[in-house]
Amino acid sequence: MAEAADFQGMVPSPARRWLRRTAGLLVGAPVLAGLLYLPAAAPAQAAEDATGSRTVDVSLDALTPGAPVEGDEVTVSGTVTNRGKEAITDAHVGIGVGPRLSSRAAIDAVDQRSQEADARAPAELGGKFTKKFATLPAGISEDFSITVPVDKLDLDDQGVYQLGVSLSGQTQSRPYEQTLGVRKTFLPWQPEATEKKTQLTYLWPLISSTHVTAETGSDEQQTPVFENDNLGAELAPGGRLNQLVSLGNELPVTWVVDPDLLATVNAMTESYQVKSQDGETTVPGKYQTVANRWLSDLQKAVSGRKVVALPFADPDLASLAHRGKDVPGSLSHLRRATDVAATAVKSILHTEPSTDFAWPVNGAVDPSVVDVATSAGAHNVIARSDSLHETGGLPYTPTAARPIGGGTNAVVADARLSTAFEGDMAKAGDSTLAVQKFLAQTLAVTLQDQEKQRSVVVAPQRLPSASQAQSMASALHSLDAQRWSQPLDLVAAAKAKPDARATTDVPGPASYPRSLSKQELPAKAFQDIKATQDKLDNFKVILTAPDRVVTPFGNAINRAMSTSWRGSEPKAQEYRDGVQSYLVSLTDEVQLIQKSDATLSGRSATVPVTVQNQLVQGVEHLVLRLKSTKPTRLKLDGDQSVAELPVKIAGGHSQSVKFTATANANGPVPVTAQLYTEDGTPYGRQMEFTVDVNEFTPTVMLVIAGGVLLLVLAGIRMYTQRKRAAAREEANGDDGDGDGGDGGDTDGGADGGDDSEQPSDPTPDTGPESGAPSGTGEKVDR
Repeated sequence: MAEAADFQGMVPSPARRWLRRTAGLLVGAPVLAGLLYLPAAAPAQAAEDATGSRTVDVSLDALTPGAPVEGDEVTVSGTVTNRGKEAITDAHVGIGVGPRLSSRAAIDAVDQRSQEADARAPAELGGKFTKKFATLPAGISEDFSITVPVDKLDLDDQGVYQLGVSLSGQTQSRPYEQTLGVRKTFLPWQPEATEKKTQLTYLWPLISSTHVTAETGSDEQQTPVFENDNLGAELAPGGRLNQLVSLGNELPVTWVVDPDLLATVNAMTESYQVKSQDGETTVPGKYQTVANRWLSDLQKAVSGRKVVALPFADPDLASLAHRGKDVPGSLSHLRRATDVAATAVKSILHTEPSTDFAWPVNGAVDPSVVDVATSAGAHNVIARSDSLHETGGLPYTPTAARPIGGGTNAVVADARLSTAFEGDMAKAGDSTLAVQKFLAQTLAVTLQDQEKQRSVVVAPQRLPSASQAQSMASALHSLDAQRWSQPLDLVAAAKAKPDARATTDVPGPASYPRSLSKQELPAKAFQDIKATQDKLDNFKVILTAPDRVVTPFGNAINRAMSTSWRGSEPKAQEYRDGVQSYLVSLTDEVQLIQKSDATLSGRSATVPVTVQNQLVQGVEHLVLRLKSTKPTRLKLDGDQSVAELPVKIAGGHSQSVKFTATANANGPVPVTAQLYTEDGTPYGRQMEFTVDVNEFTPTVMLVIAGGVLLLVLAGIRMYTQRKRAAAREEANGDDGDGDGGDGGDTDGGADGGDDSEQPSDPTPDTGPESGAPSGTGEKVDR
């Protein structure tokens, strides 16, 4: 933020304080004179120390109270560690208070030199306000604690003072008194409450990464399947989310929640499954009790408080704006994610949330980000002051809310305060320094213009760790006395009267931080999402209970756009692939059963095609289309090359769909079968098989073969009979020649009788082949 009054340096102390410090310097003059007569190498060594060379680390692990008032005692506790190679003798830890700092920029400057023993370092109080160590061996740490009454710290006018803790001593190579380590922090001094306090809005984010897959059980409850059970550890006592709820319960904050987190934890309160390490099987989840307790605690914590609901799964607004808005349908997901947010929060937390806020990553905005952020109905965009820079030369930090056009407000969070706890707060020393700097900056904001009350918003990191949350809570508790600030919820802060001189110009696209741009989801992510949505749209129209599929996959699509994927594109791609793969596996549960080549026996027959539904629910609104590629040889449904029949199958069943086929000529005919939705969209894979057209049925062939066999047998009989007759004639001829009296017998009477008894051709036992078509009841073999 622009701060014309932020001069680098310190504010001079009042006259009486100056006199006391001058007297102290005169008392210390002999020591200074002694330093002037050190051996030749000593001046160089002393100069080296003055530039910041140190061998001792000084850690300030606790400073209580962080913002003292008259009558208090300030206790500073910490640890000194000798990092050098030599032991330190005659060592002591001292505490001192430096000049009052004039501005927020001066606070930043001191913070950057917090371990430098420069000329502006606070002078020690000395005397009993020290902690002595006879020897501090190399590599050894020692704890210290020093308590000083406030009236001994020479705190005069209200403001922010330097507080320095240093270790002094001597080593064998440097046998003289020297400062070997220092740590500077800040001591805000506001003995009496100001009349116009800064209105401070602190966002308390309840957001997590994606844990739920698109898979659900086939039972009535649709038991959810989790990628892992890591969320349970965050909800358990001591976990990150557990700490956020327990700490936030006692703080005047505005809760900013991701409805997806609430829905996920709510699912954990009942039966849920977790994928095993092999990814092929699932095991029961084990955090039902923890999830129930966490939700109960959260419901109590937000009761009567302001709750802001982000769109479901916290979509990455900047990625949508820069990479996704040109992919058809991408922005529609943001609208649905916003619509479902209020319902989810209200049903789970039993409170009415505000959905009027959009929160881009780190509050970084440009025109496209603002357009996307407001496309789903939000009227307030949470920006940050290091993105929406002040250009008007204001000598103070302006109120957070300001109009940026089109009926949209930017709520500009203070960058210094919002990033105060982004570091590793696991170490007590780092946490203490962060808390004191936060308090110093808030007091400096108030003192910039004590005649003008302003509203300041703090938007911390989205996923604060447990230690970061503890540091944030410690800082806010230090403001409980409300001497220079007072809490204000985000909804009220957005309605605060804007400063007429504050900037309202949204920075251009070129100003968007490259470091954030590199972490955005790629355009391919939104193309994958569109492909999944198209498959889902094609699938849901055939289902008798579409909500069982639309809801879990719709949520999975929203999760695929989550801000939590930033910087983790390989994992994000794996998640998107998993969602689409599972959807394809479900659509494949409704399919055509592959048919083997078939033979059409006769001129007319039925061709059956089997459709299988292995889903739990029934399917309908499907059409099976059969196509003959050679209609001159095989026609369908009377005189067509294509025939269609509706398909409706109960869950877990199959249906045989029968088509009438008519043969015109013999030979093989390739046939294709394809399922379609009622609007003509192909569904599933096409199936191909061959129908071999043949007019002679097996029955006819058997009859003909039988007739031929009878004819052959009849011929054999006739041949045998004639051969016998010929033999008799020959025998009779031989008798006539020998007797002479038998001549009357040669007249052939007997022969005539034999000839009249010759059998005729046998009558066929089959009728003539009919040229009429065979019956329609015949079936085609698969």
